[in-house]
Amino acid sequence: MFGHTNEPIALSRDVKAIIIPAGEELTLREGTTGFITQSLGGSFTVYVEGNLFRIAGADADALGKEPVPPPEVPDNPSDADIEAVIWSQLKTCYDPEIPVDIVELGLIYRCQIEPLGNGQRSVTVDMTLTAPGCGMGDVLVQDAREKIAVIPTVSDVDVQLVFDPPWNQSMMSDEARLQTGLM
Repeated sequence: MFGHTNEPIALSRDVKAIIIPAGEELTLREGTTGFITQSLGGSFTVYVEGNLFRIAGADADALGKEPVPPPEVPDNPSDADIEAVIWSQLKTCYDPEIPVDIVELGLIYRCQIEPLGNGQRSVTVDMTLTAPGCGMGDVLVQDAREKIAVIPTVSDVDVQLVFDPPWNQSMMSDEARLQTGLM
């Protein structure tokens, strides 16, 4: 696995976690010990008793970490300003098993912003997965949705999982291919 930090942790409270790669949610109990193996984009991958789990950044305090603050936007932001923040937020979404964000992996196919006329915006994103059967697909979609929803002036977010065209390694940025050893 990439990005090992092996930082020991003991949970300070019960916390919701998602088992990797199955994508099933469960609760890890207060006092559970393990190791943070990856901490990218505000979420954490932890190794506990032979299994990997994803813990959301909103629950960082359970690991003794600081939660990530919401993004800032300029006063009276333009659609271009908001789009830049959306792309920045999407770059904080990581597959828990790969230390490359979903933008660099080439998983984002479309980002559309629709002004609603009241200073608010609706955002639609089409994204895919590296493999159609990935158990973490719903988790990645939810992570993208949550990261966009916290952006000021965004009142509606729709993240759709699409598989056309099918993803392939050529969709990755050069940086992502280099980081994963595929170059």
